[in-house]
Amino acid sequence: MSVLPASPLLATVNIIQVFLQCDIVGQVITVGLAVFSLIAWTIMFGKHFELKRLQSLNYAFEGHLRDQRSLLDLPESFRHRRSIPYADLFADAVESYWRAAAINKERGTDTSRSRLEHAENALQRALARQTLRYEASMIFLASIVTGAPFLGLLGTVWGVMEAFGAVSMQQTATIQTLAPGVSAALLTTVAGLLVAIPSLFGYNFLLSTTKNLITELENYASALADRLELESK
Repeated sequence: MSVLPASPLLATVNIIQVFLQCDIVGQVITVGLAVFSLIAWTIMFGKHFELKRLQSLNYAFEGHLRDQRSLLDLPESFRHRRSIPYADLFADAVESYWRAAAINKERGTDTSRSRLEHAENALQRALARQTLRYEASMIFLASIVTGAPFLGLLGTVWGVMEAFGAVSMQQTATIQTLAPGVSAALLTTVAGLLVAIPSLFGYNFLLSTTKNLITELENYASALADRLELESK
């Protein structure tokens, strides 16, 4: 009965050794990609928890408003919660409504239609402001998703040129002399992909969440405008 030979140990890649074999350009690009990775993860986790918190605050404020009989006669304490997107829209709309009423009354041209127009304009401005708030930091995350692979490719191309340049100075070129330089050059491509791939999934998830929240914000603004119109009659 023959005995099968023991399988050879798989060769492992020593990342630190490969990093030390890189030239200064490859090392700078690799370290820069590591920093971008930390920034990307910080943005993704921070943005996720921020959007989740804002959504919870919005729902609580909307439920509180739903229990009120009249929005126009609510105390000013309801207008001092600017950190909540729904409350910010409400405060701008109501303040603009009563400001228009006071000015038009002095001019003798006070009408409910004029008040509502000012309230709706204020709603649109507040809606645009809160949309920018939802989308904050997303452009930087998108830049990391797009730029990280190209930075990795730049490091690889530079490293390959350096490796072949070094081999050309020797009389004989073998795989043993070429392999270390090429493997060091490929390290930047691996680093770029390790940064871009998680960032891409995180960006798409956050983008979908942001779009849903903006749609909810627009629906809330429309419902708020309708309720103000009914109460002004």
